Amino acid sequence: MNYFLLAETEFFRRINEAGDCNMETAYTAFATQVIELCSGNVDTRTIIALAYIEIELQHHPVRHLPEEKREVAAYVSKALSFVRKMQKFLAAPQVPPLLPIHTSAENTTENTTGLLQWTGNTLDLVELIYGLDEMGCINNGETSLKELSAALYEFFGIKTKECYRYYSAIKLRKNTSRTYFLDKMLAKLNEKIRHDEEMERMRR
Repeated sequence: MNYFLLAETEFFRRINEAGDCNMETAYTAFATQVIELCSGNVDTRTIIALAYIEIELQHHPVRHLPEEKREVAAYVSKALSFVRKMQKFLAAPQVPPLLPIHTSAENTTENTTGLLQWTGNTLDLVELIYGLDEMGCINNGETSLKELSAALYEFFGIKTKECYRYYSAIKLRKNTSRTYFLDKMLAKLNEKIRHDEEMERMRR
């Protein structure tokens, strides 16, 4: 894991330059990345990454800029407060959700929602949602993005209603192709097809 990934964001680049252009979008992307970091398997490396970025924000020289640059300093304070809130959240004991009790009279096959859990990155799921929306392959493209994202979030047990903020973080990626998950999926599927074809040829 890259312990310094939060310091390599567009948000940090902007505050290091003491710029004031589009700080809201950069801050939103930064906050989204913090959420993503805390939503996965939280371990010692996650705690270290958060501790590092807390210190960097706390002692960043932009917090002492003159009055005309106070907006940038305000975003640094917001980011610092958010990181500290997430640290407190991770430090608090997490109570597992109560599971419904099924009686023998219930039809256990009536609803499969919640049986499949999305264990990847939420940004990856948002890539998939936007891809499905662009392809128009759900209800002939008549389902809105809001409805589609809500349905897939519920189906995969994702506890968020956000979609556009994650999309904003995807748009801020630096590579020529910003669809990391879809690109990786395409490569893996083609690799599997080639492998299966090779195995079929060997069996003949």
